[in-house]
Amino acid sequence: MSLFRFLVLTTGKNGHKLGTFLGVYTPTILTILGVIMYLRFGWVVGNLGLLKTLLVVLLANLITLVTAISLSAVATNTRVGVGGAYYIISRSLGLEIGAAIGLPLFLCQALSITLYAYGFAESLRILWPGIPVPLVAFIVILLVGVLTSRGPEFSLRAQVPVMALIALSLVALIFGVALGKGSDVAVATALEPVELAGFWMIFAIFFPAVTGIMAGLGLSGDLRDPKKSIPLGTLAAVLTGFVIYLTVPLVLYFGADAEALRSDALIWTKLAVLGPWLILPGLWGAIFSSAVGSALAGPRTLQALAIDRLAPRWLAAGKNGSGPHNALTVTIAIALAAVLLGNLNAVAIVVTMFFLTVYGTINLVAALEGLSGNPSWRPTIRLHWSLPLLGALGCFAAMMLIQPLAGVIALVVELGLWFFLARRERKADWGDVRRDIYEALIRWALIRLTRHPMTARNWRPHLLVFVGRIERRLDLVRYGSWFGQDRGVLTVCELVPGSLLDLDLDPQQRQQEMEDILRSEGLIAFAQVGVVENVENGIVALAQANGIAGIESNTVLLGWPDESQRLIVFLRNIRKFQRLHQSFILARIKCLPKGREGHRLSVHVWWGGLQQNGDLMLLLAYLLTRNPEWRGSRIRILSLASNPLAKAQTERLLRQLIPEIRIEADIDVKIKEAGVSVREAIHAESAGADVVILGLATPAAGEEERYAQRLTELADGLPTCFFVNNGSLFIGELVTAADEQPLSPLGQIEEARS
Repeated sequence: MSLFRFLVLTTGKNGHKLGTFLGVYTPTILTILGVIMYLRFGWVVGNLGLLKTLLVVLLANLITLVTAISLSAVATNTRVGVGGAYYIISRSLGLEIGAAIGLPLFLCQALSITLYAYGFAESLRILWPGIPVPLVAFIVILLVGVLTSRGPEFSLRAQVPVMALIALSLVALIFGVALGKGSDVAVATALEPVELAGFWMIFAIFFPAVTGIMAGLGLSGDLRDPKKSIPLGTLAAVLTGFVIYLTVPLVLYFGADAEALRSDALIWTKLAVLGPWLILPGLWGAIFSSAVGSALAGPRTLQALAIDRLAPRWLAAGKNGSGPHNALTVTIAIALAAVLLGNLNAVAIVVTMFFLTVYGTINLVAALEGLSGNPSWRPTIRLHWSLPLLGALGCFAAMMLIQPLAGVIALVVELGLWFFLARRERKADWGDVRRDIYEALIRWALIRLTRHPMTARNWRPHLLVFVGRIERRLDLVRYGSWFGQDRGVLTVCELVPGSLLDLDLDPQQRQQEMEDILRSEGLIAFAQVGVVENVENGIVALAQANGIAGIESNTVLLGWPDESQRLIVFLRNIRKFQRLHQSFILARIKCLPKGREGHRLSVHVWWGGLQQNGDLMLLLAYLLTRNPEWRGSRIRILSLASNPLAKAQTERLLRQLIPEIRIEADIDVKIKEAGVSVREAIHAESAGADVVILGLATPAAGEEERYAQRLTELADGLPTCFFVNNGSLFIGELVTAADEQPLSPLGQIEEARS
């Protein structure tokens, strides 16, 4: 009665869902105890000897055990849907990485069917020595496809008696050796190994014997309770297989000599009690059930890829709830084509390489989840992140040790798939571990950033660009991007006057629209929507709040307003920006530069007075010309002197400065002619420039309106121009020499001008 109840509870008969025993443990243990154990374990012992064989078993099972713990941790932390390992990886590392691993995983599962079919055909040689192995493997694959098409529950229930046959064959082997049945076959004391194949090549051939954890995981979508069944069934099967794999080499060691183990793939039949009568049924059953397990898992991986639209949608289709029949057809077709690989060993090495990449990635997922510090990472099975990380490194190291070229090819194939899929925009509505890792790295960096004070050498332009509607100010945003030159953080903020509660606008939706526009224009910037009661206070409030510790916005960029009163508001805010140690740039943009053959773009930099804006103006000009659109452009530093002595001193200081700061620029200091205003002199020199950069003074309180009128007159008739007010912490020291000493000549130039 208790056994009956156990089978009902663990097979998941109710609701047509599978339980732990039938859905996970059975396919996993039957895949582990398969063709490699029966047909290659003796060969491994004969080549390596007992100690090295046990080392192979230990390493292979250690990788599998760590991977089983890792996937159990992931499975107990989140829902596991159709696709098993692919589902776990794609929901943790993203669709493109999941697909880059999922496609090779599917191929592994399809090729595993061929592996087991070859094993079945080889075992028939004891009855029919001249049997055509490829033809028999072909027929076996077809039979597996027919059985699997009946559905997972039917296929798995048919495998339960196979477990008894395998157990019986193991007992027969142990008793046969214990009773001395192998004495007429070999001499136990003569076991001296001869490594006809390298250690790692033998490891590669053996490793598919422990890859059975994918069989149970692959049926995740058919399980009643994946969170419970996957860890319980997988770990139980892995530990069971580990114990058996430690026992079998010892039995073979005392049962036959090295030559017999190497030369006779069916040595078990000569060592066991009743020989072929007990061994062959277990062997055939194990091989066939392993093939069925792979045939069940492979189509479900392909189905999951199709559901996520990473494979043709028709592959997700099935009928009568018995599984993805279209995907099964493709899987069987690939397995049939793989028969052309020729033999068991060749298939085993290919399968090993791709399985190791899958195992390594699963371990990497668990390690990254643990490292990320995400509060949602709360698996029932707890493990330190270092354990799966070691498992991942072990998998990738084993690939290189087995066959470096094949390992590199496998990784290149997967990286190529990832690169191809990453370029195809696919949106998923689930979060993945990549955001967690980025946030963990940002937190780590910010903590350390605050421990290193800002210096002039470390200054980067973190610009905050205010716009009314981004569609109408894309030219301003583009100049902001050029000034940042991919060295700072660019934020574009739309100001929306009004009350947040009464606003007929969804700020988050508008922010998404802004991000789409920025992306379509190829601009790397962050979008923000600011709802403000009034523009004057709103600009300052948002400028003060923008950014995060260590990388706050340090420069505010505003476009020329349509109303003169708004310009006055901007000028009133300069003193507030200075209190925040933020620089201010006021832009009047006529047009974006257009490259013309034979035309060299020019940037004119003017400064004057005692405001010490020159250093920031020169740095902005330099950053602007570093962009591809401005490459090869010419920077001219212009200044007006009141007399020849001031002109000579200014030229001397500038010619000393320019080589030290490593900015190529032409220097042109002119004496202001009598009767010619500063405005007229600037217009005469810079009317043909592409961009003009001028200093912006801080008007005294109450003088903003008069100063706004002077700025308007100066800007009229000029090409695109920027008025710069340097409000940074490093006024006069922004440009530094290689030894990080302030370049005081800039300050001297300002004084010389006066």
